[in-house]
Amino acid sequence: MSLFINKELLMKTIHEYFLCDACECRDFKQIYNFSLRFHGVNFSDDLVYDRITDEIYQCVNCSKTYTKDQIEEGIQSIKAKNKNREWE
Repeated sequence: MSLFINKELLMKTIHEYFLCDACECRDFKQIYNFSLRFHGVNFSDDLVYDRITDEIYQCVNCSKTYTKDQIEEGIQSIKAKNKNREWE
């Protein structure tokens, strides 16, 4: 009988979540805001519009909201914190 050990299974892992600043909850719901932005152009008397969809994330515990960029900054901070972590 031979024994095979998968080295990948022996590696330790870290699972860290983005947490709400106010209450440290890790659960968020996604909220979309839809709007139109109107503006004029030099070559026409007509108004031109852009459709805008804003994504925000709301903590399910305390209702604090975060933009997509704020979430991404938090994720980058977690990555930077663990980049040079010593593995046992």
